[in-house]
Amino acid sequence: MDYDFKTKLAAERERVEDLFEYEGCKVGRGTYGHVYKAKRKDGKDEKEYALKQIEGTGISMSACREIALLRELKHPNVIALQKVFLSHSDRKVWLLFDYAEHDLWHIIKFHRASKANKKPMQLPRGMVKSLLYQILDGIHYLHANWVLHRDLKPANILVMGEGPERGRVKIADMGFARLFNSPLKPLADLDPVVVTFWYRAPELLLGARHYTKAIDKDWEDIRKMPEYPTLQKDFRRTTYANSSLIKYMEKHKVKPDSKVFLLLQKLLTMDPTKRITSEQALQDPYFLEDPLPTTDVFAGCQIPYPKREFLNEDEPEEKTEKHENHFVNWPLHHVISLLHYNSFQNIDTHCIYICLCKK
Repeated sequence: MDYDFKTKLAAERERVEDLFEYEGCKVGRGTYGHVYKAKRKDGKDEKEYALKQIEGTGISMSACREIALLRELKHPNVIALQKVFLSHSDRKVWLLFDYAEHDLWHIIKFHRASKANKKPMQLPRGMVKSLLYQILDGIHYLHANWVLHRDLKPANILVMGEGPERGRVKIADMGFARLFNSPLKPLADLDPVVVTFWYRAPELLLGARHYTKAIDKDWEDIRKMPEYPTLQKDFRRTTYANSSLIKYMEKHKVKPDSKVFLLLQKLLTMDPTKRITSEQALQDPYFLEDPLPTTDVFAGCQIPYPKREFLNEDEPEEKTEKHENHFVNWPLHHVISLLHYNSFQNIDTHCIYICLCKK
């Protein structure tokens, strides 16, 4: 490329620091880089944006995949990429998104803290249903367009705050997403299993040779469902034979004839070829009974969750993973035997999805 033309192009290129105010407004940090809450300097709009700075210099393959996918995907429940900035001076890549004030992980932490402080605030049944419905809707769109997310977890399920899209779920972080084909390619043709361990489908834990849509459309959805009411991860406890937790299971058995039980049973099917699809789940009778799912998961009520706190530049990586280290995972054979032994009536010690059915 001609040097003069290259210099002129670099001078005309829009720079993030000239357009947005974001210094001191870091709200997220992880292996991917940093996320800042930003506003336009020129005051053309009062919207809040999220600026994601990709770690390292230049554009990695992961960043290229994320950008390429996000530029094509358009759905109310999938985060929308507004613009890409390339910084010529330090070769940094910035992605601009609409800002989401909340995410499922922070919602869970809020309710967990309220429980620890002896002032428990239960998640409304309608909110749980709306969250699940919108997550399923977003995943169905991804799979209909031959995209596997591969890293669905609470931290990647954003929820919009006050504004035009109040209470709307947004599936985010497409860094691990891949296009898939029919027939399916072996795992070795993509890359190693990347789904966060606690949210992997059983077939991945048992050595499946292929990724299918079932790895993130259904099992991960339902693995998140228990966290809504119980605020703890299912199948993840300090000991298998914890007597107090077993007593909890006996006390809170789900009604086997309830619609939520039947949906959970379909979603927790071990065989991925028989597991209900996201499209089928959206048509399930569970979503047709009151309370009906709403576009605003807060259903017009005042949002009780605090805004994101700003992080210091030297603050460690995402607290999500750090917070989880004190848990010990159950052996897989315990999980599988418990699933079969209890016929899905008391799948997890803390949880069970039962709180979804509580009056």
